[in-house]
Amino acid sequence: MTIRYPAPLRPGDRIGVTSPSSGVDDDMRARLRVAIDVVRERGYEVVVGECMDGARHVSAPAAERAAELTSMLTDPAIRAVVPPWGGETAIDLLPLLDWDALGAAEPTWLVGYSDMSTIITPFTLLSGVATVHGNNLMDTPYRPPAGLLSWLDIVALPPGETFSQVSPGRYRDKGWVDYRTDPGVDEFVLDAEGRWSRLDGTGDVDVEGRLIGGCIETLCNLAGTRYADVSSFARRHAPDGLLVYVEAAGDDAATICRNLHGMRLNGFFDDARAVLVGRTSGPATGGLTQREAVLDALGGLGVPIVADVECGHVAPYLPIVNGAHGRVVLTGDRNELTQTLS
Repeated sequence: MTIRYPAPLRPGDRIGVTSPSSGVDDDMRARLRVAIDVVRERGYEVVVGECMDGARHVSAPAAERAAELTSMLTDPAIRAVVPPWGGETAIDLLPLLDWDALGAAEPTWLVGYSDMSTIITPFTLLSGVATVHGNNLMDTPYRPPAGLLSWLDIVALPPGETFSQVSPGRYRDKGWVDYRTDPGVDEFVLDAEGRWSRLDGTGDVDVEGRLIGGCIETLCNLAGTRYADVSSFARRHAPDGLLVYVEAAGDDAATICRNLHGMRLNGFFDDARAVLVGRTSGPATGGLTQREAVLDALGGLGVPIVADVECGHVAPYLPIVNGAHGRVVLTGDRNELTQTLS
């Protein structure tokens, strides 16, 4: 079975916005309008769903959120679906989604990260449809720095296309932008220097495999279930192995260490030819650093572990296509991830 890629978006196509997890508070609506305008400026029509309320931790009851997401992903007139951002408990949608209908429908791009990993990664694992682990709608107004793409760039690419992204060598170290006071911000403040590094030893890295992964804090709860059966996915789609990427939203090092141990014990990394680890702002725990936590859990895999990749909660954002064929290269002067939509 081959990976299925949605058709590339063209001006005039329709993009759906819904909140499978958290919605948008009234004081964040100005940022939402800015983000929607950015998408419209690309020539797309935007359809905003009913599940958008930000008064509580979820935008609507689980059944309503599941129905709206399923409706958008099976509507042939909607070519991509993106949430405003992640959230907390999208896990409650998993038993309510009609996975057979989703797998049978014409593929639609599903985009997001953080709690959206709870949806997009199972979607690819179960259906073989590619998804984009990339910046959510509220982050879309940011202009990507040189070397990186936006999800809007990727969903416009045709199947078979190859594209490369390289580390800009800088990241945001200090805090978050408050969209309530600056709803129109479109420029990253990258106030620290940082390159990728190899955690498991020394030497260059040049490894290929099919990409799969997401947010540690959400995926750890799915490990060992049908929704995160990475080994079955590898047998169907990646006989030569996987490039598994993970990133921490902000939990402390001990929690991340436990989560990664659990994922490893449940087979999440069994077919990995390399592991990519996103840069995190999560704190150390009792002297245990985030890097040590990763090595404690994954150092015995015997594969390269590349850290500080821009694929997580620390800006800027490097989108990764779940299901794409990837090649990661790390040398003294090269930090590059190449992805092919095949």
